Amino acid sequence: MLTRREFFQTSAAGAVAAAAHGEQKRIAIITTIYRYLSHGQHMGDRFLVGYPWEGEWHRPDMKVVSLYVDQKPEGDLSEARAKEFGFSVYPTITQALRCGGDKLAVDAVLIIGEHGNYPRNDLGQILYPRYEFFRQCVEVFEKDGRAVPVYNDKHLSYSFEKAKQMVADSRRLKFPMLAGSSLPVTWRLPAVELPLGCRISDALMVGVGGSDPMDFHALEGLQCMVERRGRGETGVKAVRMVTGDAVWNSGYSKELLTSALSRSDTPLGLTVEDGRTQDLVASGVLPQLVKDPAAYFIEYRDGLKAMLLMLNGALKDYNVAVQLAGGETVSTQFLLTPEPNVTYSACLMHKVEQMFATGAAPYSVDRTLLVSGILEACLQSKKHGQARIETPQLSVEYRAPSGPQYPVS
Repeated sequence: MLTRREFFQTSAAGAVAAAAHGEQKRIAIITTIYRYLSHGQHMGDRFLVGYPWEGEWHRPDMKVVSLYVDQKPEGDLSEARAKEFGFSVYPTITQALRCGGDKLAVDAVLIIGEHGNYPRNDLGQILYPRYEFFRQCVEVFEKDGRAVPVYNDKHLSYSFEKAKQMVADSRRLKFPMLAGSSLPVTWRLPAVELPLGCRISDALMVGVGGSDPMDFHALEGLQCMVERRGRGETGVKAVRMVTGDAVWNSGYSKELLTSALSRSDTPLGLTVEDGRTQDLVASGVLPQLVKDPAAYFIEYRDGLKAMLLMLNGALKDYNVAVQLAGGETVSTQFLLTPEPNVTYSACLMHKVEQMFATGAAPYSVDRTLLVSGILEACLQSKKHGQARIETPQLSVEYRAPSGPQYPVS
């Protein structure tokens, strides 16, 4: 085993040598499944065939050289993609990172632990093996004396303790790491960004989905807005999750809810029955449209209180409204483009490509770490009778990026 000093000397020398020779970055994809519309497919394919970007077809100057697939259900595309694009599918993660040899042979790793047949725990979380995939990568880095950039799709782990260890490993071995949802980097309608250092008095996110897989997207969409307040993010003090009819008396701001819903392109109810648009809040129809509402309450350490409302049956998209301390309300929709192109994932892979090329993450992985912990704690609240839960473990501090991370043209 190399010493810590030898590890960093070897890792730095390898990076300098690759840059000096102008070689294409070599990418390993580690995923749960690779079939049509899985995250593995529509993210991995961006590095195989490219993606539309700013009015052009953009093809990354990078090469996928290896793939590990944990499960191969009906419709698996991994072997066909490998044959078409000239890479190998390996039976283990270690072999994929070493390309069948005895040393790390890639310059970047995509970990995509989403979709596939995996069990759930008592919180309802799908036990995707993201942490286990990541740890196997770290073991190769440690043994081979070189570490490379890693992207981890969506939340880091269903367990905050595991998620925290992942971030700690990236810092210990000093490799750049990015994670999270496509919502913070997709188009916004309208294209707004809160001023860095602003004062926020209230914030409300509206989304759809179900606990764990989709609620994470909504929570990270909310977080990418509120993290721009004050002197930076300082973490979360407590959370609570409320479900059922109690949501309608939970104290949400009707003004912010109206503002958020005004950005939706998919209002349901009368709008889909006879084309009649309506004020979903003032009309009082939400309890009839939404059969299983959920409210996530988040108390931040600096005093801000924010909320996520999951309203399946009222709309089909994700929208946020934020009230600034001066009274101004800012709202926007996080645009999710339709299948099969799902170009919002191209926005995310563009950020990943940027990290792979430069060796620096465009925004902090701590955002995803914090949201991973918020989601787990909220599900704990739901399990324990919708109680308020103190979260001293979520004292995660970081600064938001200075400029917009979503496409502005």
